[in-house]
Amino acid sequence: MKKVKISDLLIEFTLTAEEFFKKCGELKLKVSSRAKMVTEEEAQVLRNALKNKVVSLTEVRKGDIVEKRVQSSVIRRRKAPTPASSVSKEELKAESTVEPTVETKAEVKKEVPSVPASSTKSRVPKINVVAEAPKEAETAESKAVKAEKERIAKALLNEEEELARKRRKAFIQKRTEEFDIHGFNRAERIYQPKKKKVAVDKSKMQSTQLTTPKASKRIIKISGNILVSDLADQLKVKGSEVIKKLMAMGSMVTLNQSIDVDTATLVSREFEYEVLNETISEKELLKREEIKSTDLKPRPPVVTIMGHVDHGKTTLLDAIRKSDVALGEAGGITQHIGAYMVDIGNGRSITFIDTPGHEAFSAMRARGAKTTDIVILVVAADDGVMPQTKEAIAHAKEAGVPIIVAVNKIDKPGAQPERVKKQLSDLDLMPEDWGGKTIYALVSAKGKTGIKELLELILLQADVLELQASPSHLAEGVILEAKMAKGLGPVATVLIQQGTLVKGDILISGTTTGKVRLLLDDRGKQLKAATPSFAVEVSGLDSVPQVGDPFFCFKNEEDSKRLVQFRIDQKRQAIEKEGTPPEKITLEGLYEKMQEGEVKELKLIVKADVQGSVEVIRQSLEKLSTPQVKMNVIFSMTGAISESDVNLASASNAIIIGFNIRPDIKAQELAKSQKVDIRLYSIIYDLLEDMKKSMVGQLEPTFKESVLGRAEVRNVFKISKVGAIAGCNVVSGKITRTAKARLLRDSVVIYTGKISSLKRFKDDAKEVLEGYECGIGLENYNDVKENDVIEAFMVEEIAGVLS
Repeated sequence: MKKVKISDLLIEFTLTAEEFFKKCGELKLKVSSRAKMVTEEEAQVLRNALKNKVVSLTEVRKGDIVEKRVQSSVIRRRKAPTPASSVSKEELKAESTVEPTVETKAEVKKEVPSVPASSTKSRVPKINVVAEAPKEAETAESKAVKAEKERIAKALLNEEEELARKRRKAFIQKRTEEFDIHGFNRAERIYQPKKKKVAVDKSKMQSTQLTTPKASKRIIKISGNILVSDLADQLKVKGSEVIKKLMAMGSMVTLNQSIDVDTATLVSREFEYEVLNETISEKELLKREEIKSTDLKPRPPVVTIMGHVDHGKTTLLDAIRKSDVALGEAGGITQHIGAYMVDIGNGRSITFIDTPGHEAFSAMRARGAKTTDIVILVVAADDGVMPQTKEAIAHAKEAGVPIIVAVNKIDKPGAQPERVKKQLSDLDLMPEDWGGKTIYALVSAKGKTGIKELLELILLQADVLELQASPSHLAEGVILEAKMAKGLGPVATVLIQQGTLVKGDILISGTTTGKVRLLLDDRGKQLKAATPSFAVEVSGLDSVPQVGDPFFCFKNEEDSKRLVQFRIDQKRQAIEKEGTPPEKITLEGLYEKMQEGEVKELKLIVKADVQGSVEVIRQSLEKLSTPQVKMNVIFSMTGAISESDVNLASASNAIIIGFNIRPDIKAQELAKSQKVDIRLYSIIYDLLEDMKKSMVGQLEPTFKESVLGRAEVRNVFKISKVGAIAGCNVVSGKITRTAKARLLRDSVVIYTGKISSLKRFKDDAKEVLEGYECGIGLENYNDVKENDVIEAFMVEEIAGVLS
């Protein structure tokens, strides 16, 4: 049976698929909506049904059709019986709904309903014609009626098109107001309108008129030295013009360099400006608000623990903090200032500052006394008053700080607390029970007895002092400690005395400045803000500040820059008045300067882990100088011993002293090739004794280390009943089973001891060479972390010659 494609029928009947299947349903033809073909009989039925089609006048108008030719047939509008003058819009609209007739044999039947008048884009009507109407002669009246209808139809069509155009314009305007094209990137915009170029008549354009300010306005104010760029801004000229004037005067400067008032005055006169020199003090630049009595609130006391070496200061603080700080100190001696916040309960807290007890750290202890409210003088009940005890009392009295005596080690055999009281009474520290004003507390740091009573006495003394501060102002305080930390850069431990230190504040200490990026308390916890009496570690500084210097905070960066520039200018002016050039650390300058003198001197380079230790070691070494031999510290700084330090020592024939620090691999190799002596210490007693003996030539044979190799920790394995095993890769030299080991973390010595086990896979090994992996266990030490360095070394006895 022959079949016909449905697509061909759709084209033939000018129907959509939906209309086609609807018509099939009306004719009761069984054609599925998924069918693609129909039989010839079904196609013939559809042709007969769709043979005649009625078209309304409105459909013809809406399709913009006046005359339509379909399949060689012509459809024309019927002739209206009414005259042209009597035809109106309403009659024409009513007529459009009536089935049109033709006076000829052509019959047009209606199939599609009429399209609403509001639609401006109707589908072109699908028309089929039975027969062609014969053409007849038209009368004059019928022609006039036809012309009038056409005119009215055209007018209606134009009116509807105008209405549609207005609606579209209003719609676009509304969407334009709602849509913001600036909320998208240029790459995200589909349509980017181009700006129309407007022709500009250049003959009408006027050039910029340069006006000369009045004489009263041609005055600039300068306080001290001024940057060339700032001077150009005040003169309202380009920086290059100011530089030209300075070059003509013989000064080769850049925009970022500063000039003095006299030079600025001469340059300003070239531009017809007068200079008014204003003297500004540092107090005006600080812009500190006056603290009112209503702003003051109670603050925690700041307590400093002082006393003789090994009298139990750190152990006492450890008992208060319930932590183990003393085990981390070399030889049981505190090497750095530690500041800790201890929560006592009931909303009360105390800030403790632990100062070293050895006499060499007197400068650090003096700084601690100036920043404290109460001093706890720790005296061992069995030793009694020692030289450092007297020195601590002198520092506390000089600072005018009240003293609380803590008699420690009362549970030790041979303890004599009454003897201690008698000795201290001779130093004007009369106990209260003897009629004096000094508070005494009997404690045992190891036994943790008397700790609670001591804390109550501290709080009682703080209540008597009525300690107050304003937390609503900008922070200010003092630098307790400063160092260069790996990954953080310069960091400083600060004690806040007034105001609140907030993350993001601009901190200034001396000429050091920076925005506070990190606030850490004594437990390593990050803080957003720190109130008065808090001791925190801050990072974000541009250099390591001087320990003991005060710090101030600013919110405005311009104010901070003005203060720093003022201090730099003041320092430079002071140097110029003295007639000495500023010190510059250069190899050529240092070496030539040292060669000028005939005094015998021992040149030293000091490197330590923190700034406080650097200062103390430098002062201690310089005090050892005698008329015969001068101890000269040519360079001192925090951080690991580097290649530049070795080069400086080689050029100046100096010895490198490392305190709690280690040289890196390249520095070790360079020192070995250039025969530079590097001395490493972790206890200051050994350092000073070696220096004293070397000066008189009585240095006894000592033990010297020879580094065998280094291994980097890649992973840490925890094994029960064994401890931590470090999975390492030997990066230089070799690691032997019988060698001693040193654990380094960020070039700082963490542990020194023996290797308990050395294995390759599961087998014990006597040694592991460079490039191989191994497992290393350290004797009685398990706190090994990834990226630590294990250094193997041997100790050999050699003659003690320093140079």
